[in-house]
Amino acid sequence: MGTTPERRRTRDAQRRLRERGADALVLFPSPNLRYTTGFDEEPSERHLLAFLPAEGDPTLLVPELYDEQVRRESWIEDVRTWADADDPTARVAGIVTELDLDGGHLLVDDTMHARFTQDLRAAAPDATFGLASEILAPLRVRKDETERDALRRAAAVADAVVDDLRALGPEVVGWTERELATEVADRLAAHGGTGVSFEVIAGSGPNGAMPHHTHGDREIQAGEPVVLDFGTWVDGYPSDQTRTLVFDGEPSERVREAHDVVRRAQQAGVDAVEPGVTAGAVDAAAREVIADAGYGDAFLHRTGHGVGLEVHEEPYLVAGSERELEPGMVFSVEPGVYLEGEFGVRIEDLVIVTEDGAERLNETDRGCL
Repeated sequence: MGTTPERRRTRDAQRRLRERGADALVLFPSPNLRYTTGFDEEPSERHLLAFLPAEGDPTLLVPELYDEQVRRESWIEDVRTWADADDPTARVAGIVTELDLDGGHLLVDDTMHARFTQDLRAAAPDATFGLASEILAPLRVRKDETERDALRRAAAVADAVVDDLRALGPEVVGWTERELATEVADRLAAHGGTGVSFEVIAGSGPNGAMPHHTHGDREIQAGEPVVLDFGTWVDGYPSDQTRTLVFDGEPSERVREAHDVVRRAQQAGVDAVEPGVTAGAVDAAAREVIADAGYGDAFLHRTGHGVGLEVHEEPYLVAGSERELEPGMVFSVEPGVYLEGEFGVRIEDLVIVTEDGAERLNETDRGCL
């Protein structure tokens, strides 16, 4: 059996378990499960658990209806199944006994449903419990080459759609935000993406002043900025890019000024990225440009967030954060200015921390026209 990225990650997790004096990770359908086993599934009412002991081979307990699927998608060989007529809690107890986990220290998936956690506690009444993020978060925050490649390809899809949107130009005037959002989703798929990584944001005119406005029935007008924030999935990893575009007509001088400030702030944030710099310092670099231009109170959110198996994850580029950047981290740099009742501007790219700086994943034009 060849070595897969997921198998290497599991070995790293087991090493960290031993270093921390913990005995096992217990995961259920989540990004953590996919990260370590390769198996990707939504949570359900059925018991589907992965036991990753500090020593030895992992065990997957799955409903029998997943048997073929999990054996095809995962590298794990020890797959135990249970039928709907069976008592899955008895199977959980059996694995706990077999792996000698009662009395040990078990780290459970942070998002595990309470029902399954309680069943695990009943099976291991003398065990102590913690959270899987204690082990997996430091591993997941640094993306390996397989992950970085998927993120690059997802970013390329988003870039292609931005180019498409610019080419539409005046045709977009008169569309509703909802129609534009649908167009974005269709074009993400046409360029090879899988679905949208979050609901498309198409905030026109005053709606753009609400950072998380998604889209509505407002018609797009000539000369006004439209905040477009969207992404897609490629091999389980997302893109997340924002451009603020004017599709026809001349933007006002106020729009041009705010857009230029945000563009310069975004560049300052990217330029600040390198190993050893704190996440807070990147936030400060972008925020300073906006504050110096007199728009400090209009920058309403953190400068960025990590991106990986989840669209929002560690590290967070927030004021005061002492988290030091490390090679392999991937996150957004997305300052914005939001003028209530008027318009908003946001520009966002994803970057990878390299050994001596940053690799920018998005390279489409950042202008508003």
